[in-house]
Amino acid sequence: MESTRPATAQDAARCGELCREAVAGVEAARGGALWMRGAPGQLAEALLAPGGLDRLLADGARRVVVGTVDGAVVGLGVGRVEGRAETAWGVIEGCYVEPGARGVGVGSALVEDLVAWLAARGCRGVDASALPGDRTTKSLLEASGFKARLITLHRPLS
Repeated sequence: MESTRPATAQDAARCGELCREAVAGVEAARGGALWMRGAPGQLAEALLAPGGLDRLLADGARRVVVGTVDGAVVGLGVGRVEGRAETAWGVIEGCYVEPGARGVGVGSALVEDLVAWLAARGCRGVDASALPGDRTTKSLLEASGFKARLITLHRPLS
């Protein structure tokens, strides 16, 4: 049975493994290497640094959750609050489920956990990103009520 729970310091090694898997997958995807130079890459670096999970867990504007199947950690989700008071919005910074545990609801549970946490903090909406061609992520987000509101196009100059 799948579920979510807040990550703990004892999850650091497993969260690091999941983060490395997620980064490898993103970097191999169209647009992923460039995307990882921004905020997603900074989050991965923060999580993978010594004591990184502890620092993320101590950040009151963030939530780090793990997804489990029969008690085994198979997924990781991170969300944060942006802005303040009536202008606050949420951002799902990352959501990853290992390939062997996909299709059983862990990703949906991670997204719903983060959305509920962000709503409880007064966020007016939640943003999440999917790379071009990543139909699996797009479908997961659309099934959770997300709709595209911005498409970013890029033109490399070198």
